[in-house]
Amino acid sequence: MSKSSKQAGNASATQNNKNDNGSALKVRLDKWLWAARFYKTRSIAKDMIDGGKVHYEDQRVKPSKEVSLGATIRLRQSNDEKTIIITKISDKRGNATMAAELYKETDESVTEREQNSEQRRLQRSAQSGLTSEGRPTKKQRRKIIQFNQQQTQD
Repeated sequence: MSKSSKQAGNASATQNNKNDNGSALKVRLDKWLWAARFYKTRSIAKDMIDGGKVHYEDQRVKPSKEVSLGATIRLRQSNDEKTIIITKISDKRGNATMAAELYKETDESVTEREQNSEQRRLQRSAQSGLTSEGRPTKKQRRKIIQFNQQQTQD
């Protein structure tokens, strides 16, 4: 199959959301998550669904669950939790711009992720002040020795 015929087939599947015989396109949840580029492989998507990291309409489901337009998916990726709404259905993995058209992230989800990332950034900066940065300099070592001597005299 040539490259242009693959692209044409992919475009028709995502635009019409219908398969060859005219009925609505039926796509499994794990395959849709893979096509929307949330996970690199279908087996990783399946493992995440089985592990409870993905909720479809606020319920744990099986990887074979068929997705529908307008459905809400809540998924966890590392430290971030995203809530998305399905806008298009596709069973083919395209480029990133095509994948971004398959869903829309809710505004609440975006603000919550930004707040969480800001908290993590602040927490890292606060912790970095507590940790030392290697060996003390000669001046710092003299102050440490002086402090320890004062403590033992008291």
